[in-house]
Amino acid sequence: METKKEIKILVWITIVFGLAFFLPIESARFNTAIAATFDLVKWYAREHVILCLLPAFFIAGVISIFVSQGSVLKYFGANAKKWLAYTVAAVSGTILAVCSCTILPLFSSIHKRGAGLGPAVAFLYSGPAINILAIILTARILGFEMGVARIIGAVSFSVIIGGLMSLIYRKEEKVKKEEQMNLESPPEKRPMWQTSFHFFILVLILVFANWGAPASGDTSSTWYYIWFYKWYITSFFGLGLILSLIYILKIKWQWVIAVVLATGLAAFLSSTYIQDAKMAPLVPVLVGIAGLSIITLLDKRDPDNKEWTLSTWGFAKQILPLLAIGVITAGFLLGSTHDGQTIAGIIPNEWISNLVGGNSIFSNFFASIVGAFMYFATLTEVPILQGLIAAGMGKGPALALLLAGPSLSLPNMLVIRGVMGTQKTVVYVVLVVIMATISGLIYGSVF
Repeated sequence: METKKEIKILVWITIVFGLAFFLPIESARFNTAIAATFDLVKWYAREHVILCLLPAFFIAGVISIFVSQGSVLKYFGANAKKWLAYTVAAVSGTILAVCSCTILPLFSSIHKRGAGLGPAVAFLYSGPAINILAIILTARILGFEMGVARIIGAVSFSVIIGGLMSLIYRKEEKVKKEEQMNLESPPEKRPMWQTSFHFFILVLILVFANWGAPASGDTSSTWYYIWFYKWYITSFFGLGLILSLIYILKIKWQWVIAVVLATGLAAFLSSTYIQDAKMAPLVPVLVGIAGLSIITLLDKRDPDNKEWTLSTWGFAKQILPLLAIGVITAGFLLGSTHDGQTIAGIIPNEWISNLVGGNSIFSNFFASIVGAFMYFATLTEVPILQGLIAAGMGKGPALALLLAGPSLSLPNMLVIRGVMGTQKTVVYVVLVVIMATISGLIYGSVF
C-alpha cells in the first residue's frame, strides 16, 4: 500500500516536472493565450462579479430559504392545473442561479415528493438553462438578439419537453395523480405576497444595476434613458428593499438605517475620489452587500434571516470557484473578446470555424451534442461562447450549444438516471439535443 502511494507521488512529480520542462514560453501563441487569460479574468472580475453575481446569490438564497417546499409542490403537483404547473415550473426555473448539477437535488426532491413528471422535467431543464443573471450576461456580452432567443428558447423548451415527457409516460402520471388526490401542502410562514415582494425587489435591483449602455450614438431611445438614469432607478428599488428588511423580515430599523447611511457615504466618497465611472459604483454596492450580510447574520428575531445569508454564502462557495475555472479555461483556449478588442487563445480560429462555423445541420448538431455532454458551471457558458463566436462559430450553433449545454452534462445525466431511470433519461437527452439543433438552424437562418 505504501509502495503504491510513493509511486503515485512520483508520477505526479514527473508530470509537473514534464510540464515545467516543456513549457512553451518561446511560443508567441502561448504567450498571447496567457495574456488573453489574464485579460478576460480581470474584465470579468470588474464587470460582472460585484454587480451581477453577488446580488444573484442573495436571490438564490431567498428561494432556498423563504419559499417553502410545500408551496412549490402546490403548484408543481400532479393535481395542479397543467397550464399553471408548467408556467410555474418554467418561470421558477429561470430565477435559479444553478448549474446542471446543482439543480439535481431540487429536481429529485420535487420528483420524489409527488411533482408531476412534466412540470418536474420543465423545472429540471429551465433551472440551469437560464436565470435572471444569465439573461443579463447573454444580452450584454453576446448581443441583445441572442439574449432574447435564449429566453424564448429556454422557456419554450422547458414547457415542450416537459409536456412531451408527460405525454409519453401518461399512464404513470395517471397513477400518480390518483395517489395524490388528498395531498395537502403545509402553510407558509408568512403571506406569499411578502415573500414575492422581497424576491422581486432584489430581482429589479439586479436588472437595473446591470442595465447595459446602448449602441454608440443612440441618445434618444428608451433604452438610453433607462441606462442614463439606471442608478436613480436602482436606488428607488433600494428603498423597497429597505422597507422589506424592516417590515417583512423584521430586522431592527436602526441596523437597516445604519447600512443605508454607510452605503450613501460610500457612494459620495467613491463618486468624489474615483474617476473611473465604471469603478465608482462598485464601492457602495460592496458596502451595501457587506452591511446586509452583517445585519442578517446578527439578527435574532427570525433564524431564517441568518439562514438566508448562509445559503447565499453556500451558493457563492459553490459557483465562484467553478466560474473562475470556466473563465480561465475560456481565456486560455479561446481568447478574450470585449470592449472592441480581441486577444487570441491557444486554439486556432480555423479549427473552430471548420466544426461549428456557418449554419449547417452538422454544425448545429455537433454543437448540441458537445454542449449536452460538457459540464458548464453556472454562467461559464457565456465567456466560452464569447470566445467561440470570436473564433468563427456560427450564430446558429452558438444558440444550439447555449440551449443544450447549461441544462445537460455527463454527471447530470448519471444522476437523472438514478432518479427517473435509464429510459426516461435517454428520452429527455434526445429531446433536448433535437430541439437545440432545430432552434440553432432557425436562428442561424434568421440572423
